[in-house]
Amino acid sequence: GIISGYIFTLIVTRIFSAETWGIFALCFTVLQITSVIGRLGLDTALLRFVAEYSTQGKWNLVREIYLKTLKLTVPFSLTLSLILFFISPFIAKYLFHKKYLESYFRIISVALVPFVLLFINSESLRGIKKIKEYTFFQNVGIMLFASITLIILFFLHKKDDLPILAYTSSVFIIFLASLFLWLKILKSKIQHPKFSTFVSCKTSTISYKYLLSVSIPMLLSSSLFFIMQWTDTIMLGIFRTEKEVGIYNVALKLAALTSITLFAINTIAAPKFAEFWGKGDIKGLKRVAQQSTKLIFWTSLPMLLSLWLFPSYILSIFGSEFKIGVTALIMLTLGQFINAISGSVGYILQMTGKQKVFQNIILTASIINIILNASLIPRFGMNGAAFASLISLAVINVIPFFLVKYYYGFYTFTLNSVLFKGD
Repeated sequence: GIISGYIFTLIVTRIFSAETWGIFALCFTVLQITSVIGRLGLDTALLRFVAEYSTQGKWNLVREIYLKTLKLTVPFSLTLSLILFFISPFIAKYLFHKKYLESYFRIISVALVPFVLLFINSESLRGIKKIKEYTFFQNVGIMLFASITLIILFFLHKKDDLPILAYTSSVFIIFLASLFLWLKILKSKIQHPKFSTFVSCKTSTISYKYLLSVSIPMLLSSSLFFIMQWTDTIMLGIFRTEKEVGIYNVALKLAALTSITLFAINTIAAPKFAEFWGKGDIKGLKRVAQQSTKLIFWTSLPMLLSLWLFPSYILSIFGSEFKIGVTALIMLTLGQFINAISGSVGYILQMTGKQKVFQNIILTASIINIILNASLIPRFGMNGAAFASLISLAVINVIPFFLVKYYYGFYTFTLNSVLFKGD
């Protein structure tokens, strides 16, 4: 998934410019923001319900919940898409102070509905443990087909809107593929003799009210987290040029490379934390937490060192104009280093009944992030955004790091636990 993403980034930055990538980054951020709202948290709720009911063989309930999810998300996301289309001139002129962005925002508004439904379908596949298919639709497919489409379109005409057109086209292709696969699986399961008794059941057991009561809190949690990720890009777009947005976005993507193993290990560690907490086994919780941190630290270290030692060279791969992002890249990488040495502290709090505490930490970090970006970007540009990101990452890692010690009596990271077997 990362490879396909970087192929697309390299094509845009090499064939076009940092400004073009900056425009794409702004449009992509607007698409992500509106899609999070458009999904209403139902993609995450669907993951839970599909996983729960499919294992019980209740495929009629899976179908019912999926259809109700569509009835909620399609009209709502379509409304958002139309709103975004018609207020694009206002956003371009009064928010970003760049009237020429209007046409770009209108193009990306067309991708909103299929982008939302792609999440709905892929999370449904994830719920029945079709992980390879889920990963393809979520991480690989769009950027892979966008790269192919961009190369084809480039031979027809070279315009700055080509990356957005290619991406939008790819969203439609991958959405249709995900829809075809999910409906095919759903149909085969419902028609299977083993589950035929469930098909005749017409009684609705999941109300819209209950569905939304589960999904809305998930929407609020994910919104807070994404605010952290989007604030710097949006504010850079408001106060600075598209070129600076493009350079910063590439630095951000490079720094994120160090978090690959964090995400992978958290996938395994999070349910283990819940398991040990449920059994009241604090020693087991401590062991898994420190083992996870040790794995994250040592697997992240090579990439961290590479980005620290050769930032200019790595940035120059995307073009010589990207070298001015060295300071921002170093600060962003430092933030990821704090992330790595802290370990899975956020998941520990969430999996042990302290999810509201963690939400308050994210809320605090989001407010700090907004204030710092608004204060620093006008004067320091991308370096101000990088510093704001560094401080915010420190807040959402360092505070939980000490809270884990306060609540459970151990640190996730100590020299002894990282270098040797543990405390």
